Amino acid sequence: MVSIAVPQLEMGQGVTTLLPQIAAMELGADWRQVAVEPAPPSGAYANVPLAAKWAELWMPALAGLAEGDDPALARSFAERGKFNVTAEGTSVAAYEAPLRLAAAAAREMLAEAAADRWGVSAEEVKIEGGFALNGKQRLGFGALAEDAAALSPPSSPALRGDPANDRAVGKALGRANPFPRLDAPSKVMGQANFAGDVRLPDMVFAAVAHGPVGDTRLAGYDEKRIEGFSGDVKLVKGEGWLAAVANNWWAANRALEVLSPRFATRNAVESEALFTALDKSVRKGVTERIFTAGDPDEAIGAKPSLVARYDVSPALHGTLETASCTVRLRDGRCELWLAAQAPQAAREAVAEVLGLKAIDVVIYPVPAGGSFDARLDHRHAVQAALIAKEVGKPVQLTWSRWQEHLASLPRTPAAAVLWAKVASPGGQVVGWKTRIAAPASGWQFGRRLFDVQAPLEAMRESDGSADPLAVDGAVPPYALANFSLDHVPVKTGLPAGRMRGQAHGYTAFFTECFIDELAHAAKREALSYRMEMLGGDPRLAACLLRVSSLANWNGGHDASGQGLACHRIGGEQGGRIAVIVTARKNPEGGVVLDRISAAVDVGRVINRDIALQQIEGGLVYGFGLAVGSSTAYAEGLPLTGRLSGLGLPMLGQVPAIEIDLIDSSEAPADPGELGVAAIAPAIANALFSATGYRFRRLPLLEEAE
Repeated sequence: MVSIAVPQLEMGQGVTTLLPQIAAMELGADWRQVAVEPAPPSGAYANVPLAAKWAELWMPALAGLAEGDDPALARSFAERGKFNVTAEGTSVAAYEAPLRLAAAAAREMLAEAAADRWGVSAEEVKIEGGFALNGKQRLGFGALAEDAAALSPPSSPALRGDPANDRAVGKALGRANPFPRLDAPSKVMGQANFAGDVRLPDMVFAAVAHGPVGDTRLAGYDEKRIEGFSGDVKLVKGEGWLAAVANNWWAANRALEVLSPRFATRNAVESEALFTALDKSVRKGVTERIFTAGDPDEAIGAKPSLVARYDVSPALHGTLETASCTVRLRDGRCELWLAAQAPQAAREAVAEVLGLKAIDVVIYPVPAGGSFDARLDHRHAVQAALIAKEVGKPVQLTWSRWQEHLASLPRTPAAAVLWAKVASPGGQVVGWKTRIAAPASGWQFGRRLFDVQAPLEAMRESDGSADPLAVDGAVPPYALANFSLDHVPVKTGLPAGRMRGQAHGYTAFFTECFIDELAHAAKREALSYRMEMLGGDPRLAACLLRVSSLANWNGGHDASGQGLACHRIGGEQGGRIAVIVTARKNPEGGVVLDRISAAVDVGRVINRDIALQQIEGGLVYGFGLAVGSSTAYAEGLPLTGRLSGLGLPMLGQVPAIEIDLIDSSEAPADPGELGVAAIAPAIANALFSATGYRFRRLPLLEEAE
């Protein structure tokens, strides 16, 4: 068996197959004999590309020094900080090269060990299919491992040439899918161990009740209500929360329900006040210029041709697995069984509250049952550690669905106004301006992750700061001579988190709905109107042409219900997608999708099945964000308490999805977030085709209900 350690969190995206595949191909291993294990936080596994991308968050004054193809400053930071964070689709960029080098070194050492056995030169030994071969002689990796391990690794191992992909290997082996997912069998059989599956001797179970969102403190509870309660219940008080501990989770959670803890809250979040703040800011707030090209103010003048307003409600992650962590304290050490996208940050936060050194906190990484970036937050691990310290036993803490909705950090709400001047006739864009009002969610996240600040503290220190991450993706891919992007930082009182798709999940909605409105106002067909402005991005133009053929695009005319959107993430080297949706409004409520077609260019594809799964998953997740996933707040409490209340699409509501995955030799790009960004505007544009009404709010139909 060949075991490959992966320093990234498996949360359904297939990273524990993709990275081992890279190593297995370079090594010459038999995939049927490849195993995977999680790697602990270590500077040896630093995610340097992500550290460089987030440099403005950890080194705002000198972020430019961390840029470049081999950013030495970002590398130093990432290695010293054991920065193994899983985010932004950077796993391949961070680990493909070192994995190939490690596998190539191991391959040469195995060849040298075999050559010594046979008395031939290492160049005569071939490594493939899990064997060392020389004519009719062959030895398995296991027979050579001990001898190979005694050799010194080569300083500059020779790679096999251009990176292979699964289609090339499959063709050579005569297999349609030569690299099936390593995590699939255990998950299908229910054998995969998540944080909530851990069982330790003498372990107890904890449930928690959080106060409303705002400045909250625990005001009281009547402990007499649980006297004689089954489950041997104990209570642990925290800052703004109360935990119950029992010999089973049901008893602990039931005790909290009976106790009905009281909280005193100032500045509780109210949806009405939140949207009032957004409305005021987007109309009259002080703007911060993020990007400009040409002189859009001069080009547009006092009379724009079109002005449109768009709004986005807070969105909840909707993970299948709620926050869960198992903790054991013994012999001056803390052990954590935890799904963490930022494991070292979790270690340090737990160490701080326990008065330990980070080296004395051990994380056993477990997969996440979905994350969508929710597991960049590790407050539940801190809570579990404090509870374990108080009760003196191993503790497994699991948030209920209600607590997940109440305490997790939602995607930020936002409002945008876009206006443009077009030439007549023809409708060519002369000038375009985008103004987005949103909290400084990127800065909030950076302060939570790098400065270990609490959500409210991070929010208040970020309020009023211009934030490029909060408006990421709002610069259109089109060739615009005169364009500007402004951010209006807004104080909403609601701490904002990261979510799959990030800001692209709403900025693509703004841009692609607005370009559709411009095309309609100019009486232009929506696809050709876009194509006319995409001379600078032939890859995105190719996606549009391919999807138009795939979906039999008819221009969205005659109330056909066809809608189009396209988007790119990652700049020139990033991924591209074009989506055509056929949709209609259900007379009984909601949206009916009849067909989703997508053409996608994510550069060189390493594992086609995983890429397709990620694209399909992103489209379906984005469908959920387009029609649901949101909540309102009253007195600091979310009004949506159950997963069923999020209005997520059921399996029967997901139509056939056709994907044209374009072959490309460009650098690999993340396929997981493109669909999230592009699907909502495609649905909105399809609904306009079907109904003649523009839906400018996410979730769609919210404004009409």
